Amino acid sequence: MKEFMLLIRNQKDHQSAWSGEKHQQFLNACSVYIEELKKKGQLISAQPIVREGKMVSGSKGAWKEGPFHEGNEVIVGYYHVLANGIDDAVEIARGNPEFEYSKTARVEVRPIKMKEESTGYAYPKKG
Repeated sequence: MKEFMLLIRNQKDHQSAWSGEKHQQFLNACSVYIEELKKKGQLISAQPIVREGKMVSGSKGAWKEGPFHEGNEVIVGYYHVLANGIDDAVEIARGNPEFEYSKTARVEVRPIKMKEESTGYAYPKKG
């Protein structure tokens, strides 16, 4: 199995018009999705991400700090999953409740590099 990061992207304010009931339904759907991934042994971790933050750029002695996004789309959460390959990871992403509750959702599916092939350096793992 390989590790993938599913980066959930959506409009910053996509939930602002939701009723409390719709928000709870969405959270329940996320809970079911997470439990299904856990049962299949595919979930490493998952978290929503607060929509406010800062972007740091520059270099030592010349740091810049500002808003973390320039447009209305932000990363609203992530899932760190195990999959047999990119196609399997895409299928996992397609099951995400964001798609059921929002027309503006997108999921970026990215393989996680475990080792530098040129040097053999293995990146540390949690635990």
